[in-house]
Formats: sequence, C-alpha cells, structure tokens
Amino acid sequence: MSDVLNALQLVLEERKQAAPESSYVASLHAQGLNKILEKIGEEATEVILAAKDAKDPATTKAVIAETADLWFHCLVMLSYLGEDHSAVLQELERRFDLSGIVEKANRSQ
Repeated sequence: MSDVLNALQLVLEERKQAAPESSYVASLHAQGLNKILEKIGEEATEVILAAKDAKDPATTKAVIAETADLWFHCLVMLSYLGEDHSAVLQELERRFDLSGIVEKANRSQ
C-alpha cells in the first residue's frame, strides 16, 4: 500500500509544479487552499451519500470510488501544506495500540 502512496506522492509533487492548464492537481494548487478544501468537502459528502445507499457489492463499489476521491484530495491538501501521507501514517501508527476513547481524551489535555 505505501508503494502506491509513495508513487502518488511523487506524482503530486511533480504536478504541483506543472502549468495549471495541463494538470488537475496544478489547477487546484493555483486556486489555493480554499478550493482544495472545498473539493474535500464535496468528496466527503459524496462518500456519505454513497455509503448511505450501499446495500450490496455493486453499490459498495461506489463507496470505494468516492473514498478514493476523498483520499486523493486530502493528499493534494497535504501536498499543498508541505506534508505528505507519511505524517498521517505515523500518526495512525502512534494511535494503533491506544483505545479510541483514551486517544480522544488525550487530545483535550
């Protein structure tokens, strides 16, 4: 899995420098963080709607596709902010042996 994320990170960094008219990622970067966040909001809504309607393997495919779109746009946001997926994976790894209740309580301290 991290091979895919590493390859995607390289593409995102490359496209970040491309001309906006030649690359979707470059066009998002050119439009700024607010546009990227708007796309994340749109994709999150599409995930929710797809999951709400998922009843069988055929409709679950839509959930997977929409989740991929959401993750992609989150990766674009991280790239815009000078971060990448490795920071998120490290945070997930840090939380791995913590109870969700304990982890959430620790955030408020």
